[in-house]
Amino acid sequence: MIAYVANPFPEAAVLDDFWRRAWGGPPPRNYGHVLSLSLAHLGAKDGERLVGFVNIAWDGGLHAFILDTAVDVAYRRQGIASELVRLAAKLARDRGAKWLHVDFEPHLEGFYRACGFGPTAAGLMQLSP
Repeated sequence: MIAYVANPFPEAAVLDDFWRRAWGGPPPRNYGHVLSLSLAHLGAKDGERLVGFVNIAWDGGLHAFILDTAVDVAYRRQGIASELVRLAAKLARDRGAKWLHVDFEPHLEGFYRACGFGPTAAGLMQLSP
């Protein structure tokens, strides 16, 4: 059974192992520091194994942002990502956020629409190559 945990602050080796299974590469540098600045983050665990993750960044006020939604390849298509997003929305609301934003690649549009996100116009500027 999958357990969902708020702010698990996984050890670097645990997060590195998960990130490689979910994303195929190492996590961003200083990711522990990123988590310390976030509104919250959620982990999905199968026993002690981290199998899903989402970070909730924020602006310090009314806006929260879903980042790094990921599920271990072996655990996909079981509703884990949807539950992580649902719990992230509840947690962000409980902590005072009024808006929840997400950016995603085109192939994920159906997933995020099914999670309740509506279309918005937005811009993106690449700051480094």
